[in-house]
Amino acid sequence: MYNYTTLPPEACNFVAVAESAELSDGERLFVEIDDLPIVVFRIARMLFAIADTCSHDDGPLGDGDLEGYEIICPRHGARFDVRTGKVLRLPAVVDIPAYPVREVEGQIEIGIPKEQE
Repeated sequence: MYNYTTLPPEACNFVAVAESAELSDGERLFVEIDDLPIVVFRIARMLFAIADTCSHDDGPLGDGDLEGYEIICPRHGARFDVRTGKVLRLPAVVDIPAYPVREVEGQIEIGIPKEQE
């Protein structure tokens, strides 16, 4: 399972990664939690977090163009849904992790599944 956004909150450890004010609408933020590269997006005032690694060749994904809710890998053009991590276009064929993300008391927090610790 890669779409961790479907997990109940108690199945995750939430880690504060930034102040809410640091991420404006339409922007992205790169973070690393326990050696996991993650990119956080604010789109239409909603937050989304995915692995910053393309499943096609393990290259960086977060610098790619964003079209709606699709991130386009800057290396080979694979596309992924930032809401779910689902692969949408070749050459990638494997989904990428999507993490729950929330705002609590002015902080952006990403949920890391407890079984991954």
